[in-house]
Parts: sequence; structure tokens; C-alpha cells
Amino acid sequence: MSIKEADRFAVIERVLAGDLAQAGAAAQLQLSLRQVKRLCKAVRDGGAAALISKKRGRPSNRRIDAGERERIMGLVRQQYPDFGPELAGEYLRAEHSFKASTETLRGWMIVDGLWHAKVRRAKRVHSPRERRARLGELVQIDGSHHAWFEQRGPKSCLTAFIDDATGRVLGARFTPTETTQAYFDVLHQCIHEHGVPLALYSDRHSIFTKHDPQDAKPTQFERALLQLRIEPIQARSPQTKGRVERLFQTLQDRMCKALRLSAISDIEAANAWLAQYIAIHNRQFAVLPREAQDAHRAWSDTPQALQRICALHHQRQLGTQLSCQFEGRLLQVHPQQEHLPKGRSGIDIAQYGDARLELLYRGHVLSHTGHDWRDHLGRSRESDDQTLNDKVDQVAILFS
Repeated sequence: MSIKEADRFAVIERVLAGDLAQAGAAAQLQLSLRQVKRLCKAVRDGGAAALISKKRGRPSNRRIDAGERERIMGLVRQQYPDFGPELAGEYLRAEHSFKASTETLRGWMIVDGLWHAKVRRAKRVHSPRERRARLGELVQIDGSHHAWFEQRGPKSCLTAFIDDATGRVLGARFTPTETTQAYFDVLHQCIHEHGVPLALYSDRHSIFTKHDPQDAKPTQFERALLQLRIEPIQARSPQTKGRVERLFQTLQDRMCKALRLSAISDIEAANAWLAQYIAIHNRQFAVLPREAQDAHRAWSDTPQALQRICALHHQRQLGTQLSCQFEGRLLQVHPQQEHLPKGRSGIDIAQYGDARLELLYRGHVLSHTGHDWRDHLGRSRESDDQTLNDKVDQVAILFS
């Protein structure tokens, strides 16, 4: 007998003993007078057992058919064996006409040994920071090195920009390593699609800030933000930029499985597929901002100007023959052109993500010819801590 049934029996006993009127019992039990009369008759005829539900211990009339259960669990074992109940339920509803709740699926997976409840450790409590009020006021940025293609492809880095006010992913891109150009590519994408944000929130990686206090020259990324009038802000701990950290925790589970189901195992195919996945992610997880006004500023200059800002810039000095060296190449400026610099003049070299070079003198583009002086590997000898492993891997493949 349940507690509710025991309480009901105690009230009916008082009615049968003459200590309580049926109307009073009806008010106390929140039942109709007619129902109280039925309960009194049942107790007189069958005692306390008459109040116990006859459905107890019997299968529910609304239970899912055993054949349907086996069909669903067969799909889980075959296609979604390492999925959690929530994620598996989403795919089953979208692809296989699954109608039951996530908790029903969770129970089935626990019984079949496909899911074990996680024991969560007590986490350190950090004071939550309230979201910004408007879209585009603050954008958190970071890169995540992970086996995004599991065992089907090499490890790569996902660079992502997420809006603080809405949790909306504004742009993302896969690259072999975390580089300045990768951030430039996503920054260009975000400005092209949404406009210029007010501020970017990053960690203190050398891409975003110099660690030598005596070096006052800005990084490539800082230089671009100065030109775009975007405020750079660096976090002192991962917890302070928790929005983007939690995004990667979610994507490392969900996106890896989505890439597997889509049979994607390389960066090029993943980047072509990424936009449709991000759209689905935003519909599911993004929230509305507190204020409807968009804080993004419209880009008012030309598309070429934006591309030029989001490129790597290097300074070189021309020789007396109007030539200079750059990454193993000899760049020869063509004579007899407008805005031609003199020998020994300093020029700016814009290096785009597609390896295209543009020579600039006082903002004017110089026509030039490039002569390849690179070695037989066809690559620059220069490297940094972000690209060193990639270069060594390519050398190993070349001589294997």
C-alpha cells in the first residue's frame, strides 16, 4: 500500500467508525461525495486491500510494443553505440520515427548495458558572469586541438567564434594547426556575414598578445583588430571565457559523431559541411539576447580591403634593383608603373591564406614577379611552435 492509499484508508476508517461525516471526508481527500461512498463500500466488503490499485504489478496499457523496443535498440547498437541517450534520441527521432521520450530510451540503454550514469564530481563554483545584453558586443574566440575525425583522419584544430549574449556560433573553421591565418579566416567570415563586433575575448596565446614587455610591436592579429577598431580583451584563466570552453566540450562529443555519420574524414570536406551543422547547432542551443538591437557595425569599406586586413603583413626593404627576398622567393617589382618606389624603400607584403602575395607601397599595389628560390621540399624553411610538427611530418612522409 502506498502512502497515499494508507492516508485514504485512515480517513475512510474514521468515516466507518462514525467519527467523520462523508462530506468532511470528501473535502479532506479532495474527492466527490459519490466517490467517498464507493470507497466506504469497498472497505466494508474487502478491507484495506480494496484501496490498493488493481494496476499495481501489471504491465501498463501504454507500454511500447516489445518489437518496437527491439527495433530501436537494434538501431542504437548498430549506428549509435557510443551516443548518450539525449543525442541518440535526437537522431532516432529525426531519422527513424522514434516517438518515445529520452528517459524511456535512457532506461532501455541502461538495461542493455549501453549507458552508465556518470558519477559527477563536485565542481569548483565560480561566480557566474551575466551575459552581455546585445548580439555582437562581445565575441569569445578560441581553438580546440582534437581528434575530430577520430581514427579516420589526422588530428586538427577547430577555430570558433561564439557570441557572448546569445551563445550563437558566428563562425568556425577546421585547420591542421592553430595559426594566425586560421583566426583571420574566421574573422573575415564573421565580419562578412554579421558585421564588425565591438570586442573579441581570447586567451593570452602569442597569436593575440606579445609576452615580451619590451616588444611594443603588435602581433599580426592585434594589428588587424586595430585597423578594424575591435577591442581585444585577454582572459587570465579558462573559466573566464567559459562560453567558448563549454562550446568545445559539446562539439567534441556531438560534432565528432556527426562527422562519423556523414562519413567525413578530412578537413576540406569538413569545412564544406560545417556551415549546415553550425546552423542546426545554433537553432538548438542559441538563446535570445536581452536587447534586440544588434551591436555589430556594418563593414563600410570594400571586400578587398577586408581581405587585405585579414592577411599576414610583412615588411621588407627593396634593393637598388627594386627586388627583395621573401620566404625563399625573389620578388621583383616591375619598373615603369604608377607609384613606383625608389630603391631602398620599405614595402609591405600582404600574404593571403591561399598563398597569394600582394606588394604594397604607401597603400598602393605594386605589380611584381616572383622567382622561386625555395628548396626541393617546396616550403619555407621558417617555422614556429604552431607549424613545426606539421613540417616535420611532411618531411617524414617525403623520405618514407
